[in-house]
Amino acid sequence: MKKHLLLVLVVLAVASILAACHRKGDVGADETPEINVAVAQSDSIVLHKEYPGYLEARGKADVVGEVSGRLLTQNFKSGSYVTKGQVLFTIESTRYRDAVEEAGAALASATSQRDYYASQSAAMQKAYEQQAVSKMELLQSQSSLRQAEASIHTAAAQLDNARTMLAKCTVRAPISGYITLNEISTGNYVNGEAAPQKLATIYDNSLFDARFSIEDDRYRSLIGDGGGTGEAVYRDMPLIFSTPMPHAYTADLYYISPAVDSSTGSLLLSGTVRNIDNELKDGMYVKVSLPCGIEPHAVLVKDAALSTDQLGKYLYVVNDSDKVVYTPVTVGELYHDSLRVIEKGIRHGDRYVTQALLTVRNGMKVRPVVRQ
Repeated sequence: MKKHLLLVLVVLAVASILAACHRKGDVGADETPEINVAVAQSDSIVLHKEYPGYLEARGKADVVGEVSGRLLTQNFKSGSYVTKGQVLFTIESTRYRDAVEEAGAALASATSQRDYYASQSAAMQKAYEQQAVSKMELLQSQSSLRQAEASIHTAAAQLDNARTMLAKCTVRAPISGYITLNEISTGNYVNGEAAPQKLATIYDNSLFDARFSIEDDRYRSLIGDGGGTGEAVYRDMPLIFSTPMPHAYTADLYYISPAVDSSTGSLLLSGTVRNIDNELKDGMYVKVSLPCGIEPHAVLVKDAALSTDQLGKYLYVVNDSDKVVYTPVTVGELYHDSLRVIEKGIRHGDRYVTQALLTVRNGMKVRPVVRQ
């Protein structure tokens, strides 16, 4: 009986061990992770070449003082938006008001003299007709009248000039836009009569020129026969900033310099940029992405699937054995904001990991699930 019981216990132990081994085998099979992958696509795309440049406000004007005197007031906040005709500064105007009064008095005096000589000339004409005065006396009266009339024109011009100078004591905005810091503080002397003195600058940031240069030997292949017709050579050229902007911006290429810069061997181009969201500033550095050809079979992957290490960009590719393969790649330009051109490393139809990039490793067995 004891031998029989011992045999039963041994059989049960062996069965338990076999069942445990079977469960371990099942767990090992279930441990192969499911990984989302995508298939590298191919498409015909327009290729671009990036050229460094800068932005220049289309509307820009210096605010200047054209009279001499102390700067009395500043009527704006630096950096604010001002409108055309808005009063920005006032300069002391005492001497210019005096000049207006003097010119007005001179004009009144000249007008009085003209009236006197006009009456005298009319009387001389009647007297001459009655042979009461000589021809010489008549001519002298007429000459005096013409001189008086000329004096009126001179005095009127002087009064206009005095009024113009007085008006310049109130400095107004020549254009609408954002104004810089004032270059002369209130209380300081402005010597604008000697030469216009810069007080501030206004930038109309609604429209910019994106200026950049291309190699003269690439002009024909890039531009062809375009330019100089008034029509855009290229439209919607992407702009790339060193720090990404909240919104995307493009330029329309209208201007091509008629001459090559002999010192650099380059040709100046300019594209029009609309600052719709008021984020761009005069002088900002930018790269202009200029179309340079067509790639009929470009390999495209999701840009988010790319990783970077010390050797550069790489992808985790899943081979035919469903194993992950670390694959260095050479990348090209961004396409449609989310796809990246792959110039070297993978081919059309290759599968690559798109999620859980931090958990996979080279040589790892996976169960790939294709999700484009």
